[in-house]
Amino acid sequence: MANDAALLEVVRMLDDACKEAGFFYVKGHGIAESLMKEVRDVTRKFFHLPYEEKLKIKMTPESGYRGYQRIGENVTKGKPDMHEAIDCYTPIRPGKYGDLAKPMEGSNLWPENPSNFEALLENYINLCRDLSRKIMRGIALALGGAIDVFEGETAGDPFWVLRLIGYPVDIPEEQRTDTGCGAHTDYGLLTLVNQDDDICALEVQNCSGEWIYATPIPGTFVCNIGDMLKVWSNGIYQPTLHRVVNNSPRYRVSVAFFYESNFDAAIEPVEFCREKTGGAAKYEKVVYGEHLVKKVLTNFVM
Repeated sequence: MANDAALLEVVRMLDDACKEAGFFYVKGHGIAESLMKEVRDVTRKFFHLPYEEKLKIKMTPESGYRGYQRIGENVTKGKPDMHEAIDCYTPIRPGKYGDLAKPMEGSNLWPENPSNFEALLENYINLCRDLSRKIMRGIALALGGAIDVFEGETAGDPFWVLRLIGYPVDIPEEQRTDTGCGAHTDYGLLTLVNQDDDICALEVQNCSGEWIYATPIPGTFVCNIGDMLKVWSNGIYQPTLHRVVNNSPRYRVSVAFFYESNFDAAIEPVEFCREKTGGAAKYEKVVYGEHLVKKVLTNFVM
């Protein structure tokens, strides 16, 4: 690989993007643009179903916090978000992680309508997981590690989260806030966002504190790094605050795939990143599953 100039250039670009912005676009990734659109289209079809139909897969604590949530049920920093969503997670069989994962045990709730929803999304999840693993290999090289440094105990069995999100425009005045999704960073290692091509709504905070659009580029994923990568890299890479403000007169769809560490991984600054940053660990050890469960248990008003 040391002699592969094209690969080294991509690794350099990844390093620059992760250090300077925490966000980047990925193209030429091998997932067909037509499939990306089909996933958004089937998501839109579901959200346009009658409310009673959507409630058939309603998210509850009993469902392991999987399924459909209404507008305003997702909360960011105490403020209801103006979106509806379906949340899916890696299935967790009872007892697999002991008490650690108990609140999130179970399988995903897939709607019967549209009829191709489950098969389409399960294929898409597999493709996103494979793509994310490849990007993380590039990030490993960018940090100066071995290409497989995230495998094994860190992310050899990566947990994933999929959020299918719809941002309506016809919200009653008494319920409306100005934010589709409040400012936040993501929990895990890497996020792939598949957003509508023709609506600007995802905003990223730049180094000057200004909010700028992550303008859609057809056929690309908008990618950003998360909290676990910050800890693991000892702050060499920092996640960036982002939010969604949908001022468009049209309904917007976004499908976010979150690639995480192993559910039970204890993430702490890795030695070669500590050496690059003065030797001392800047962050305490975090068990990813504990971090996620704590967030999930406080994220929803049901």
